[in-house]
Amino acid sequence: MPLRSYGVLAGQAVDRRREDSQDTPHFQIQLNDNAGTQYRIAVNVQSQQAPSELLYAAIEDFRHPLTELLPEVGAGWTTLSSQPGGAGLDYIRGNLFDPGQLRSLPPDLPGPDNDLADLLDHYVERAISDPAAGVYAFGQRWGPEPRTPDKIFGFQPGDGVHDIHMNQGNTGRFTADDGVWQDGGLLLRFPGDSRWVAVFLAFQSQAWHTDDITGHAITTAPPRPVPGDAPVRIVAALVNPAGPAPEAETVTLLNASPEPVDLSGWRLVDRRQRALPLPAGGLAAGATLALPVSSVLQLGNGGGAITLLDPAGLKVHGVSYTQEQARPEGWTITF
Repeated sequence: MPLRSYGVLAGQAVDRRREDSQDTPHFQIQLNDNAGTQYRIAVNVQSQQAPSELLYAAIEDFRHPLTELLPEVGAGWTTLSSQPGGAGLDYIRGNLFDPGQLRSLPPDLPGPDNDLADLLDHYVERAISDPAAGVYAFGQRWGPEPRTPDKIFGFQPGDGVHDIHMNQGNTGRFTADDGVWQDGGLLLRFPGDSRWVAVFLAFQSQAWHTDDITGHAITTAPPRPVPGDAPVRIVAALVNPAGPAPEAETVTLLNASPEPVDLSGWRLVDRRQRALPLPAGGLAAGATLALPVSSVLQLGNGGGAITLLDPAGLKVHGVSYTQEQARPEGWTITF
């Protein structure tokens, strides 16, 4: 079943700590909200299942329509619906990052800048030193625990968020946590630089292709993709055509492979998972195809996501765009 209490915690980082536990080591962060409530964010830096090293993607200039849906900095805990179109994270369906960006890091090694705890500390330390910075922690909440002081920072009542990682495609006993649109992660907002930083974490034991309802691993699917191996890719989209409505929006595909690809049964889906079947027939090697999509897909000018699915319903490629990218009327966005 999905996580019991999924949402996002928005606050200011005031402290951080490396945990010494060898069983389930975490990087611990203390956040305070505008009401003065204190929280602990427990970020896994090592897996209980082999391979033990976590996968991470750190995006220094994160641009995604998700950031327009988040509560204000310091708003505290917000429960999120695990549905498409909202602020919930889904590493597979939300097109948050290219899965080929994921790399593994050991949890904690001697020396600087060589482990996952160092990477997290780099961003969190900067957020602590910047009074205007905000931290958004996505995951599952625990507490408040009125009679239990926090075991790391000592404040009372104990309260916080964990599962700050991918929460689908699990194996063994952790399949009970599977669900869609309920992944964890850290977003840090630095207003002075007009910039967001995103850190996404996953276990190497987790599957990249999962069931759209349960979030369970699709065991017959191929492994996590590597950079450049998608045969057909979304390379451009005209989401804000010139002229009055109805607008003639288009999405352009490229067959990057050296062989023709039969698009029969393939689909494009938008941010709310509305699906447009692709025309049957082959797309020649190196050829592009501009598809009119206005009749089915809704590519909003406020930002959106476009995903390409194969006949088995597995994700082949996905992109996202922001309101800023869509604002110039008549311009085609390239990916």
